[in-house]
Amino acid sequence: MPMQEFLLSAKADLQKARQQWLTSLEKERRLSPETVEAYERDSRQFLQFLTGHNAGPPGLADIAGLRPADLRSFLAHRRSGGAGARTLGRGLAGVRSLLRFLEKRGLANAAGATALRAPRQPKSLPKPLTASDARRVASFDGQLAEEPWIAARNAAVFTLLYGSGLRISEALAIKAGDLPGPGVLRVLGKGGKTRLAPVLPIAQKATAEYRRLCPYHLDPDKPLFRGARGGPLDPAIIQREMRKLRSALNLPDTATPHALRHSFATHLLGRGGDLRTIQELLGHASLSTTQIYTGVDTQRLLDIYDAAHPRA
Repeated sequence: MPMQEFLLSAKADLQKARQQWLTSLEKERRLSPETVEAYERDSRQFLQFLTGHNAGPPGLADIAGLRPADLRSFLAHRRSGGAGARTLGRGLAGVRSLLRFLEKRGLANAAGATALRAPRQPKSLPKPLTASDARRVASFDGQLAEEPWIAARNAAVFTLLYGSGLRISEALAIKAGDLPGPGVLRVLGKGGKTRLAPVLPIAQKATAEYRRLCPYHLDPDKPLFRGARGGPLDPAIIQREMRKLRSALNLPDTATPHALRHSFATHLLGRGGDLRTIQELLGHASLSTTQIYTGVDTQRLLDIYDAAHPRA
């Protein structure tokens, strides 16, 4: 494992316990290799900090005696080195995970780390795809699956995300009997709120093609979209297919299934759509959420103001 190639500044008892923690993350919690690697790096940086902070490599006794002030000093040290809020938050999460692991074995107290507030994360604006890229992602011809019915399934899901502004969970919750014809679809969104979403002819066509090719019986009361073995389609499958498309179409890392929902809203707004109507289509409780979500272009708002404001 690459994490073992790094020198670690810690006493043998802490090194052993830390390795057991990393192994549990991988084998028992089944975290992704990227997450385990990030936790390894963050915990190593923490122990390197403690080496300087305590004037010597830390052991389990030093970890057991940690105070919240020590953790705040670590975050301040990382911040002075240029780490941003997201990096600091992830670093604190890694340290908390290690301390909780040790606490369960009676080797540390994680209360101080748990009580410490993570740095406030900056709001990041979603990045929509261009209209042409969104269409390529949602097209049947653009799919990479070898099985035609799976390619049709993926195209239908992506078309609903982009054409109807659905969340991936909402699209995969659609029952086979929910789409009798063109028009609107009743969607159960966050917080159990129901809304009506538009179903464009192209989405109906994509769904009909999937139905035609699907080898499984689609019971009207069961999920419309099926996995390769006939069970309900897992969101992770669609996310994986999007990653493949992202690579094949040379799209940025921000091109995710959820970015198609962003694109739906942003492209409607760019074509003159009313922000309040888009709020209803997305199922947002707050208009300010929709404004951030769609990445409202300040210059466009100024242009509308210049064109519409009644000047004296």
